Amino acid sequence: MSLSATGSQAHYQAALDDGRILIQRCSRCHQHVHFPREVCPHCGADGLAFVSPSGTGTVHAVTTVRRRAEQGGDYNVCLVDLDEGVRLMSRVEGLRPDEVRIGLRVRARVAVADGRGLVVFDPAAAC
Repeated sequence: MSLSATGSQAHYQAALDDGRILIQRCSRCHQHVHFPREVCPHCGADGLAFVSPSGTGTVHAVTTVRRRAEQGGDYNVCLVDLDEGVRLMSRVEGLRPDEVRIGLRVRARVAVADGRGLVVFDPAAAC
């Protein structure tokens, strides 16, 4: 059985696959929302529109996942707070995993592999 995203999730993924990052913004309370959903978690309104975020944010938390070198080596997993107030789970590229620190300013970009887009981050100073 194949599972595929529908609704807001499908729209979000299609934008990523096209190289664009989108988050949602509520038309009633004006709060930004991520991960995509059909109803605002802040006020319950169903008027969520997709908008392009600034793409800048700050690392909130980070951990290093250990892997053997032949399996690709260590990598970081982090939570990033975008300046719009939403939090994404991703990774910071361009630094060794042990160089990624809480408080690091980062800029989002879309990495597309095999036709599927994924939000990743680079150190803001490197952008």
